Amino acid sequence: MDPGLLAVALGIGVVVGLTGMGGGALMTPALVFFFGVPPLTAVSSDVVASAAMKPAGSWVHIKNRTVNWQLVRLLVYGSVPAAFGGVLVAHLMGPGPEVQEFVKHALGVVLIIASLGLGVRAYLRLRERAMVRDGKAAPLPTERPEVTPRPVPTIIVGVIGGLMVGLTSVGSGSLIIIALMALYPMLRANQLVGTDLVQAVPLVVAAAVAHLMFGDVDWSITLPVILGSVPGTYLGAQLSSRVSGGLVRRALAMVLFVAGLKLLGISNEVTLVAVVVVVVGGTLAWAAIRRSLGFPFFTWQARRLAKAATGRSLDEEQR
Repeated sequence: MDPGLLAVALGIGVVVGLTGMGGGALMTPALVFFFGVPPLTAVSSDVVASAAMKPAGSWVHIKNRTVNWQLVRLLVYGSVPAAFGGVLVAHLMGPGPEVQEFVKHALGVVLIIASLGLGVRAYLRLRERAMVRDGKAAPLPTERPEVTPRPVPTIIVGVIGGLMVGLTSVGSGSLIIIALMALYPMLRANQLVGTDLVQAVPLVVAAAVAHLMFGDVDWSITLPVILGSVPGTYLGAQLSSRVSGGLVRRALAMVLFVAGLKLLGISNEVTLVAVVVVVVGGTLAWAAIRRSLGFPFFTWQARRLAKAATGRSLDEEQR
C-alpha cells in the first residue's frame, strides 16, 4: 500500500471536512498528476471510494434531521440514471487513448466550472448577509424552513450532476450544491449539505456499479483512498470551527482552476498568466462586490471593525 497515496487522501479528506467540497474534485486530478493513474481508472477508483464513504456522513445528517427528502427524491430521479449513463458514454467511445483523453478533458472543464461555482457560492452567501443586515430579508429561521419543490429544474440539476459524476467523479459535492443554493435560497447551509450528501449516496453507488461492471476499478488505489480520506474528513470537520472556511475555499478554488487548465492541456506559461489574472482581478472584483453590498473592502477590515465595536461595548458596560 502506497504511503504517499494514504497521505494525499488524508490531506484531501481534511479539506473536504473543512469546506464540504466533494473529494472527487481534488482526488481524481491528484491521482492523474501525482501518481500517473490513467484518467478513467482514477475516476472509477474515486467513485467507488466515494460510494464507501458517503453513507457515514449521510447518516449524521439524517439523525440531525437536516435532509430535505422531497428534494432528495427529485434529484435522485435525474442523477441515478444519468450517472450510470455517464459511465456508458465514456465506454461507448471505445477502448484506448481516445476514452482517456475524453475523460481528461471533461474533468478539466468540470473542475474549472466547480472553481467558478465556489465564487458564486460565496457571492450568494454575502448577498444574503447584506439583505438580512438591511432588513430586506428575515434572518434564517432556527427551525427547518419549508420550501416549495421545483420538480423540473431540480430533476435537470440531478441529470447534469449525475452525468458529470459518471464521467469525471466530480459534481455531487460541488456543482449540485451550488445549483441547490440558487434554486432554494431559503435552505440553511446544513440542510444544503445534508440534502446534497444524502442524494449523492445512490448517485455514486449507481456510478460505482457501472464502473465495477466495466472493470476499471483498481483496488490498490481505491483502498488507500478510503483508508486515508475517512479519518481526514473527520479531522477536517473538527477543525472547521477553528480555521477560516473562506480562506480555505479561496485556496481550493485556485487549486481546482489550475488543475482544470492542466487537464485541458494548457501550457505552463499560459496557466501562470491565467493564475495571475484571476488572483489580481478576482481580489479586486471581490473587494468591489463587498463594497457595493455595504461591507468593507476586505475581510480583515471587517474583523478589525467588529473587534473595535466589541471593545467599545465592553468599555461602556464597565462605566
